Amino acid sequence: MNLRAQRKLAAKLLKVGENKVWIDPDNLDKVSMAIRKEDIRSLIKNKIIYAKDVVGTSRGRARLLAKKKRKGQRRGKGKIRGAKYSRVSRKELWMKKIRPIRRLLKDLRARRVITPSVYRTLYLKAKGGTFRNVAHVKTYIKEQKLTRR
Repeated sequence: MNLRAQRKLAAKLLKVGENKVWIDPDNLDKVSMAIRKEDIRSLIKNKIIYAKDVVGTSRGRARLLAKKKRKGQRRGKGKIRGAKYSRVSRKELWMKKIRPIRRLLKDLRARRVITPSVYRTLYLKAKGGTFRNVAHVKTYIKEQKLTRR
């Protein structure tokens, strides 16, 4: 049974391609009798002919990846692109290190834990890059017994 003409008419009416037209296999005789647009319209109305849904690309895998990335996964060594200092500049690294150290020193001086002269020496040491981080400054102060008595 050749239903090419009916399929073509249905595709035009449904505004889809011929391959997207679905014809009910139980009612093929009814469809073969339909030769006018009006007949095809009635078959579409009775759900004997309809357009198949458009199949899109699934976003499931993309959502899963995004979820993992939000958690901080998939960020290993293999994902690192660019040289060490092209990712974060030397200047930015220095600023991230020195600002908390200087903040700590100012706080200690304001709370009178260290004297202004000790503050000045520690400040210059920090400027020279002696200290790795805030914890290093604190341990240095303890070891050298630089707190006020």
